Amino acid sequence: MRVETIVVGALQENTYLLIDDAARRAVLIDPGAEAPRLERALAASGATLEAIWLTHAHVDHVGAIAALKRAHDVPVYLHPADAPLYATAVQQGAMFGLDVEPPPPPDRALADGDVLRVGTLDFSVMHAPGHAPGHVVIHGHGVAFVGDCLFAGSVGRTDLPLSSGAALARSLDRIAALGDEVVVYPGHGPATTVGAERRHNPFLNGIARIAGGA
Repeated sequence: MRVETIVVGALQENTYLLIDDAARRAVLIDPGAEAPRLERALAASGATLEAIWLTHAHVDHVGAIAALKRAHDVPVYLHPADAPLYATAVQQGAMFGLDVEPPPPPDRALADGDVLRVGTLDFSVMHAPGHAPGHVVIHGHGVAFVGDCLFAGSVGRTDLPLSSGAALARSLDRIAALGDEVVVYPGHGPATTVGAERRHNPFLNGIARIAGGA
C-alpha cells in the first residue's frame, strides 16, 4: 500500500492517492482542485484509477471531480447526508472566490460499516458527522483518512451550515478508539497519529471543548 499526498487549491486541501502497488490499482480521496496535477500523479504512479472516495462534500474536497470523471469513468462515493452540500459546490466556491465546475451526481452511497476495496485492500467506512452531516472516516491497514474531523493539534470547524459540535465530539471519540498507532491523514496539514492527538490535541485530551459541543 502506498499513500501519496497532493496539496491542491487555494485552501491547501490534501488530496490522497491511495495505491495498491501489487495490483496497480488506485483511488483518489477528496480530489479538491487542480485536476491536471492529480492526473499527472496518477499517471506517474502507474496505477489504474478505480474510484473516487469522498470524506465529505465541502467545495475544497470536490472541486476536481467533474474533470476527473470526464477522463475516467469511475464511480464517486459519498454519504447521502452530504448530498445538500454536494449540490451547492458552485455556490460554496463563489463564497471563496473560486470558479468551480458542478460535480456530476455521486454514483454510490456510503454508510457506516461499509467496506471499500482498492485492488486487494479493504477499508472500513465510519460515519463521522459533525463538521458535515455526511462526513465519513475511511480506515484500514493502520491508516485513517479523516477529512476535516481531526487535524494535527486541532479539529474541524463546527460553525458552518449543517455542522454540529456535539456530533463532532462523538465522532472524535470513535476516531480515538481506532488505536494509538493508526496514522491519521487529515484534509489539511500534516499527517499525525491517533496516539499523538490523544496526548497533545486539546480537543481530545480534555483541555478544550468543541464549540457547540455537549
